[in-house]
Amino acid sequence: MSSFNPSKKPVLAVILSRFPFPLEKGDKLRAYYQIKDLSKHFDIELICISDIQVTQENQNQLKDYCKNMHVFELRKIGIIWSLFKGIFNKKPFQVQYFYQPWIQRKINEIVLKSKPEHIYCQLVRSSEYVKNYHECKKTLDYMDALSKGIERRKKSAFGLKKELMKMESKRLTAYERSIFDYFEFHTIISKQDRQFILHPKQKKIQIIPNGVDQKFFEFTSKKPHFDLVFTGNMSYPPNIEAALYIKNQLMPLLEKQLPTIQCLISGVNPTNILKKCASDNFIVSGWVEDIRDSYANAKIFIAPMMLGTGLQNKLLEAMAMGLPCITTTLANNALNAIPNQQILIADTENEFINQVNLLMNDVLFYQRIAENGQAFVKENYQWSVINDRLIGMIQSE
Repeated sequence: MSSFNPSKKPVLAVILSRFPFPLEKGDKLRAYYQIKDLSKHFDIELICISDIQVTQENQNQLKDYCKNMHVFELRKIGIIWSLFKGIFNKKPFQVQYFYQPWIQRKINEIVLKSKPEHIYCQLVRSSEYVKNYHECKKTLDYMDALSKGIERRKKSAFGLKKELMKMESKRLTAYERSIFDYFEFHTIISKQDRQFILHPKQKKIQIIPNGVDQKFFEFTSKKPHFDLVFTGNMSYPPNIEAALYIKNQLMPLLEKQLPTIQCLISGVNPTNILKKCASDNFIVSGWVEDIRDSYANAKIFIAPMMLGTGLQNKLLEAMAMGLPCITTTLANNALNAIPNQQILIADTENEFINQVNLLMNDVLFYQRIAENGQAFVKENYQWSVINDRLIGMIQSE
């Protein structure tokens, strides 16, 4: 087994199921900032599996941080064949989707040639490619408890979709447990997610949360045009449900008390159902070049997250921008902000309405929540500090 040589940068192979740019999804954001800091200590051999074409322009965003980059685009016929085979075995469909034998052969060649001192895999989707490689130690970043996320989503599904989600949840639960033993180190975003990895040694999984680049979010604000804002990847089911909850449950009640209230839904790939919800007071912007513009253009960040897992990057970003945030107990369990001091919590329609009214009508309270939230993120969620923990863990071998 290889070991670190202090006279040169050790080689770290990083294996991802998406190329980490542009930063419109949580796993991409996490991978990008981790690679940026890891590159100061390691020669990065970046291996990405992608189900979309990755432009040279996007690849250029990572070239300064990687010794070598390898991008393998999944073949559509291969995806179909893998998913078909998945019906007859017990591997999660998410793992099947991202696995193709020809990519396995390529990764085998890269690992054999580069001889990494350590391998870092993000998500169980990529773990299958190196689970049987034992020439160096390996880290699996579960990131979220994917099984729990699917289990929560199946509750609102119907028919065949519900049955498939039930099957996938069970398969993911079993896979998250079994894949643990193929890796020496394990990380996850939050304690809340860690408890759903049903392995006897789950407490050995280290908590490595997401973070923010505070300097990036030191942004000159303009006069807000909107009262409320919600951001995220708007093709992701938990975000879709949250946006629809704002539109259908909250906005009609808020309009009775605040007739001119306006809400901005900002984020990539809004579904047709969200686009159809757009109105004069419920704006669905789609992709924006700079997400800071969306935060700066609103008074309050509202995130009624009822599904999903992990730590919400959107909350970190909004708080870093100095926006007071209202979210659910579920979302704050991962964040651990102090309710009524650094963040506001609501789990019912009436609670959301009351919290919005409180912020809209009490300037001093508004300022206190905004300032305390910003200070909380600055103190606890800086990428540079968080990534030092990841680097230390990898070097500890």
